[in-house]
Amino acid sequence: MTHNTRPEPGAVDRRLYGDPTRLDAETAAAGIDADATVLTGGFGSVGYPKLIPLALAESDRDLSLTLVSSGNVGAEIDVDLVESGAVDRRFSYQSSSVARAKTNAREIAFGDRNASSIGDEVQYGGLVDPDVAVVEAIAVGEGWFVPSTSLGQVPAFVEAADRLVIELNRAQPLELQALHDVYRPGAPPDREPIPLADPGGRIGDPFVEFEPETLVGVVETDRADDTYTFRDPTDDDLAVAANLGAFLADELARSAAFDDAVHLQFGVGSLGNALMGELKELDFGDRDVVYFGEVVQDGLFDMLDAGRLASASATSLALTDEGQRRLFDDVERYAEDVVLRPADVSNHPGLIDRFGVVGVNSAVEIDIYGNVNSTHARGTRMINGIGGSADYNRNALVSVCTLPSTLKGGEISRVVPMAFHVDHTEHDVDVFVTEQGVADVRGLAPVERAELIVEECAHPSFAPELRAYLDDVREQDGHIPHDVARAAEWHE
Repeated sequence: MTHNTRPEPGAVDRRLYGDPTRLDAETAAAGIDADATVLTGGFGSVGYPKLIPLALAESDRDLSLTLVSSGNVGAEIDVDLVESGAVDRRFSYQSSSVARAKTNAREIAFGDRNASSIGDEVQYGGLVDPDVAVVEAIAVGEGWFVPSTSLGQVPAFVEAADRLVIELNRAQPLELQALHDVYRPGAPPDREPIPLADPGGRIGDPFVEFEPETLVGVVETDRADDTYTFRDPTDDDLAVAANLGAFLADELARSAAFDDAVHLQFGVGSLGNALMGELKELDFGDRDVVYFGEVVQDGLFDMLDAGRLASASATSLALTDEGQRRLFDDVERYAEDVVLRPADVSNHPGLIDRFGVVGVNSAVEIDIYGNVNSTHARGTRMINGIGGSADYNRNALVSVCTLPSTLKGGEISRVVPMAFHVDHTEHDVDVFVTEQGVADVRGLAPVERAELIVEECAHPSFAPELRAYLDDVREQDGHIPHDVARAAEWHE
């Protein structure tokens, strides 16, 4: 798609180009059919539309919307809109107690999807029949807009939807254009490899293109993002981080794949920030340290400022208020080393494999054989969603699962005999790290994995019972021996 009016990279110096139709949020919301399928921007709780979801929530119409987002969004969508009863069906991530409660009560039909693939599933896979895309931008022209603080699957959603409504957010600085690298993979079956040779390189444009006739209108706003709040790291978090640092030091010395550079990915959260704090102190020698993941967290800015990180590639700026102010005050400097890409690039399996990423993600629980539950408490109650963890766990050169060994002040073990919901199988994860130790299970048969995970990762309060379980079931035949009824007691 080519438009003569599209700007040169870095040349956007005002919010509106041309004369698009301007709407208030109520008018824009009224133009969305009561049973519409709405594709919404947002990833990492930032860069999502705000006023139109609020107007939909406050509407007196009887709405039954299907809502599709590629990542977590803010309270305007996941609290106000969901709580209003306007959402009947939802893909692919939810991030509030309100959305969680409605999901578990099955008042919302929730379908969890991987962050990397939902764009293709919407465009080509028949997941939904999209009606309208509602996105946030910092500048709009004829046939293009500059995204704000996240990309996610916005480019794919804009291509897929028949209509487009843009919220133009004046609270976000125009300088954010310097962060964006929008590259669109071609359509199957003639899709070519993504031509990204350097994780910090640029292969696209700082704007998303669209067919001008699809634009319904522009709603102007100055409402800030619903940013992250991270708790302070616990002693267990810091111990997990120290154990991960020790493992990485050994791995860098062992594997020739890391002789020149190490490419890292971390899941978003307080534990992830603690892990990055540990890495700031790790001796990487003369290797380049690169972040190739889906979210930029505050801890990455700490590493950049300390000269410990060569570049960071992601799809979202999942920052605290302080982190966002830090970025906004000096966007152009950080843009030298930070780049935002669509999620079908940032989370692309081929790129994760190409760069030999060390993927580090957390979980709700693991079982003794190395199966990982990332999404469901007691195997039944949805917490948030899978996000991009499967993209990295399955395709990373080294996949690491980090988590404290217990919950609820030590009352609940996060190492269990059998996970009753599995997001990542024993084939996907190589290494498990808790505050107790490190279990590198590569090359081990199932019972051998179980012996090592119990020995190195289980809390001392639960390890004897786990050993007793393993001792009893290993007397049975079978490749992966279990006593299902006995294993179920751990989830009661």
